[in-house]
Amino acid sequence: MRVYIPATLAMLAQLVADGSLRVLGGTAFAVTPALRESYAQGDDDELAEVALGEAALASLRLLGAETAGGGAGAADTALPTRRAVLVADIADGADGSAVVLRPDLDAAVVRLAGPVAITDVLAAYVDNAAAEPAVLAAVAAIDDADLGDEDAELTVGDAQDHDLAWYATQELPFLLDLL
Repeated sequence: MRVYIPATLAMLAQLVADGSLRVLGGTAFAVTPALRESYAQGDDDELAEVALGEAALASLRLLGAETAGGGAGAADTALPTRRAVLVADIADGADGSAVVLRPDLDAAVVRLAGPVAITDVLAAYVDNAAAEPAVLAAVAAIDDADLGDEDAELTVGDAQDHDLAWYATQELPFLLDLL
C-alpha cells in the first residue's frame, strides 16, 4: 500500500543515517476505502493529493513538537523549519498487520506496524525556503486552528498553499547537505 508519512527534516536525516525510520505513533496517510467513499468524484491521483495534504498538515504538528523541545529536531537547530512527507510502498503482511486502516481517526489515516526502511521510500516532498515564514506561523497557530480560531485556520491554510518540492530517495543526502 502506498502511504504518505508526515516527517520533519530531522526525521529525514535520521532515515538517511540509519536506513530506517520509526514513524511517530505509526501514523501515516493513504488512499483508503473510507477516503474514496468520502469523495463523490476523484481519481487515484486526486485522492493521493488529499492524503499527501493530510500528511503535510500532520508534519506541522511534528514541527511544533520539535520546536517545543519534544522531538529529535530540537537538538539540531541548524535545520530549517520545513514540512516534509515521505512516500513509501509498504508491503502488507499475510495477516494484514503491516498497515492498519484507522477510519475512527480520519478517512485517510493508517497505522504502520513497524519502522519504514529507506528501501521502501519512493520519494520525499519537502517545502522550499520560500515557505519557511508561512510554516513557522502555521506551527504557532495549528492548535488554535484545531480549536476553530478562524484567523489561525487562515494562517495554517497559508502554509498549506505552498507546494512541496519532490525529491527522489537518492537525492535526500544531497538535499540535507545543502540545507
